[in-house]
Formats: sequence, structure tokens, C-alpha cells
Amino acid sequence: VQLQASGGGLVQPGGSLRLSCVASGFTWDYYNIGWFRQAPGKEREGVSCMSSSDGSTYDADSVKGRFTFARDRRRNTVYLQMNSLKPEDTAVYYCAAYVNCNGPPVGWGQGTLVTVSS
Repeated sequence: VQLQASGGGLVQPGGSLRLSCVASGFTWDYYNIGWFRQAPGKEREGVSCMSSSDGSTYDADSVKGRFTFARDRRRNTVYLQMNSLKPEDTAVYYCAAYVNCNGPPVGWGQGTLVTVSS
């Protein structure tokens, strides 16, 4: 399984970015898919996770109302639309596989850096 995230960059506070993740060899019916982030010197933080069974999403309180998770199974791709970005959103974002959205990720690929700064 390969999970390749892309789309990060430098954006001003209040701006938007859309991250993409291409999931190669991903078993959509078995794993859930989501995003976590890790800022320098901080612990890993779950951002959003999508249930494989019904497509419902579970978002961290810190991103609710600002981030939207979408998937395109035909293209084996998921997206994280990030709006109203804040400096505290600065982190490396990883696309990951989960057995349970309430649990830790069980696999992830190379992350993409998001920097929110003026």
C-alpha cells in the first residue's frame, strides 16, 4: 500500500489549501483512511478520518467547520480541503490507513508540509 500526499505549501492566515492523497493498492473495504499531522516538537494529532463503510467523517475539534474530507474512489484519491487556515495548523500532514478511526494509524506515506504564516 502506498499513500502519497501532496498539495502542501506556504499560505497566509485565513487562506486555503487542498491536500491530495493517492492510495495505491489500498483495500477500501477493509481500511478507513484519514489524515494526521505533526508539528515540530509536538505529538502526532489526528485531523480527520473517513469510515470505509459509510463515508462518514470524524474530525478533530480543532479543524471542525474549517476542513473538509472528500474521496474519489474511482481515482483512488482522497482530499483534505483546508479553509480559514491558522498558524497553529502548520505541520507536516500525512495520509494514513486506519483499522479504526478511533485508533492509531497503521500505515502512512510521505507527508506534505503546510506552513501558515504571514
